[in-house]
Amino acid sequence: MTEEIVKPARLGYTLPLEGISLSELGDIGRRAEQAGYTDAWSGEVDGADGFTPLTVTALSTDSMRVGAGVVSAFTRGPATIAMTAASVAEVAPGRFCLGIGAGSDVIVERWNSIPFEKPLSRVRDVTDVVQKALAGEKVTGEYPTLEVNGFRLSRPPAEAVPVFIAALRKNMLRLAGRQGDGVLLNWLAPEDVPTALAELDRGAAEAGRPRPEVACRVFVFPGEIDQAEHAARRFIAAYLNVPVYRDYHRWLGRGELLRPMNDAWAARERKKATEVIPDEVIDGLILMGGRDRIADHVQRYRDNGVDTVILHWLPTAPDPEDHGRQILDSLFELAPGGE
Repeated sequence: MTEEIVKPARLGYTLPLEGISLSELGDIGRRAEQAGYTDAWSGEVDGADGFTPLTVTALSTDSMRVGAGVVSAFTRGPATIAMTAASVAEVAPGRFCLGIGAGSDVIVERWNSIPFEKPLSRVRDVTDVVQKALAGEKVTGEYPTLEVNGFRLSRPPAEAVPVFIAALRKNMLRLAGRQGDGVLLNWLAPEDVPTALAELDRGAAEAGRPRPEVACRVFVFPGEIDQAEHAARRFIAAYLNVPVYRDYHRWLGRGELLRPMNDAWAARERKKATEVIPDEVIDGLILMGGRDRIADHVQRYRDNGVDTVILHWLPTAPDPEDHGRQILDSLFELAPGGE
């Protein structure tokens, strides 16, 4: 195993927040920082982009780190990624980090009409160009998935911008170990973390580097436990039948546990698919219940090697107008130092 650097535990939350306007994020960020949150990380799927919520939050906070988690290596060119990252870094010098990932065939091909080909190579190539550009270098080079000829940022960031690589399975995890300043994990239980870190460490060892920072996004379902579990079952079924996540959990060793769900889903028996998900899968992948139960779950991630836990709320209130309130109640209930 590569040398490990002891890092302080960090706790973040995911932006944007459902039911809450972007204009409110500055005030929420200020309160969250005072309550002990260290990080705010964006998501980018089909709502807000990955940079605007971070900018709003950064302008209203003093020490909170803001991270783009993650930007697809396909849907923006590397020069555009570098320019946007440099702009947010100028707003929050020393507090911004950039996450790069492949995205998915749905986001890349179906929604953006871009071929989703060679995702590992594309992430590697884009990351290399962006890292060089953010360091102020003039970039010229032919890569397997792209070509850059003479790009240089005219406003490079004054302070370094760490680049995280979003990774699920072996090859991307090893790439993150070789090339990333951090890795962003997703959709795994605390006890799965060592499996991922073993591959991360192999990549780091190949490059003669210490293990990079380990960040992990985890899902929080607030509200009454029965209501939360019902919503969690539907959420798990919707995601873990997507081929990339199904194969991921097979790699993690959860294939047989999830086979009844996968088979029912393939047979279009959606209700049955949610019913046959084992309780141990829900308990491992989803945070729900009271503050103490969730805090214990977060600590299990830390005990298994995660440096930064990023909470992602999925509201369960029946009325959508209550979603924002439910998220904020839970966010501040779970805050490390109270509000």
